[in-house]
Amino acid sequence: MKTTARLLMAVFFVCSQFFRGCWCSEDEERLVRDLFRGYNKLIRPVQNMTEKVNVQFGLAFVQLINVNEKSQIMKSNVWLRLVWRDYQLQWDEADYGGIQVLRLPPDKVWKPDIVLFNNADGNYEVRYKSNVLIRPNGELLWIPPAIYQSSCTIDVTYFPFDQQTCIMKFGSWTFNGDQVSLALYNDKQFVDLSDYWKSGTWDIIEV
Repeated sequence: MKTTARLLMAVFFVCSQFFRGCWCSEDEERLVRDLFRGYNKLIRPVQNMTEKVNVQFGLAFVQLINVNEKSQIMKSNVWLRLVWRDYQLQWDEADYGGIQVLRLPPDKVWKPDIVLFNNADGNYEVRYKSNVLIRPNGELLWIPPAIYQSSCTIDVTYFPFDQQTCIMKFGSWTFNGDQVSLALYNDKQFVDLSDYWKSGTWDIIEV
């Protein structure tokens, strides 16, 4: 008898979770359908073409993989942080089951074309397309990871006790400052080292 009771409770729990998931899925499906009806990801998200898209940009430096002195290339593991608003992607939480965030593939929305200008291997764009987080007020947050190889002028005068200064230059590839305006992420220092871990023979001494 006790075994039967446990089994019934387990089945009831699974079914409840299943049905609750279905309701949430319907709300999310309806929200995505409503938001993207007539949406054009090829056009800057501004209501007046004279307006700027304000983009907050930050860089979390995760690992300094290598500095190749002969090739004058720095290889680094980073997380980009991009925040902007899209007036077309706003909703009232109460109308869609209290949904507070959408997670969608980045190719579904307009994104600022921020690239590393002093790229050394020809791969200017982020390779792994992590999801974009969209909030009810139209704010989008994109944090894609990337491994960059950037050009770096190397001075070996004091080898092997040398210190090098490497610059990573980011910007929009096609938009000017009147169309896409860049600012520091949350008004913080440009490079975030909170997730940085030392490895190899090189280390970061200042950013």
